[in-house]
Amino acid sequence: MEPALNQKSKAPVVDHAKWAQRRGKLNAADMIIHAILMLLTLCTIFPFYNVILMSFSNTVAISKQVVYLIPTTFDFSAYSYIFHEPRFLKAFYVTLFVTAAGTALNMLVTVSGAYVLSKNGFPGRKFIMSAILFTMFFNGGLIPFYLMMKNFGLINNLLVMILPVAVNTFYLIICIAFFRTLPAALEESAKIDGANEIQILYKIILQISKPMIATIALFYAVDRWNEWWYGVLFMTDVQLLPLQALLRELLTNYQQLLSGINVSSVVAQNSQLRPEMLKMAVLVVSVLPIVCLYPFLQKYFSKGVMIGSIKG
Repeated sequence: MEPALNQKSKAPVVDHAKWAQRRGKLNAADMIIHAILMLLTLCTIFPFYNVILMSFSNTVAISKQVVYLIPTTFDFSAYSYIFHEPRFLKAFYVTLFVTAAGTALNMLVTVSGAYVLSKNGFPGRKFIMSAILFTMFFNGGLIPFYLMMKNFGLINNLLVMILPVAVNTFYLIICIAFFRTLPAALEESAKIDGANEIQILYKIILQISKPMIATIALFYAVDRWNEWWYGVLFMTDVQLLPLQALLRELLTNYQQLLSGINVSSVVAQNSQLRPEMLKMAVLVVSVLPIVCLYPFLQKYFSKGVMIGSIKG
């Protein structure tokens, strides 16, 4: 039976009460799909749960490589070691500074550049866009890049993890595509009221671009927080290593790392500390701060990820 048509608009008339009632019921196919999705979710969450559990596990459980779904004992030796060891705290502060300053610079350069390049009448726009796209496929190589950073005096300088990655070409293109979807009447009306380009950008465009801004900022923050390659490449001073580089060093060569660290008295008196516990605890500490950002940006992130998926 075909649905009734609206006489004026000739569009199908939807019975919202029946539709809501139908949505509330799950058939066998829906239940199977939900069960599969729940199983996949558990498979995704379980490794994180196992990491957290091992960071608290006792030496017996670790030595036998047994995974317990419910913890029987809690041992905070690894976390005591981390928060009493200056090297871990310094690495955490380095990563925190790089993430905060780097994300701020990333957003400033990306948003400003995308707004300018989204204007069709901007002189030399095609040439600049071609030069930007060129960097996505070609680079000068590692050795010339290292020599350039050395000539700029950025060796053992935290700015080496911020300035060379001031803009991501892919994120810049996403911002340009988003700004082009905004109606031109907004800018025209603002110019009639006497606003300049900077005022239009920061008082009008950014106010209606919060989903895109939050999404790109989250992507940049995750990139800066996970930065380790530039730290390993340009930092010869171990006190300037970011947290992820220190984590890599810990996971690859635990004994060598401990030989260069003055173990605190809290850990020295605790015989329960084992390499596996320390590795898992550092993983938890390094991942937890960036995970805490997601709940605050969730309402914008769900909208921002759809940028560019629908045209018109």
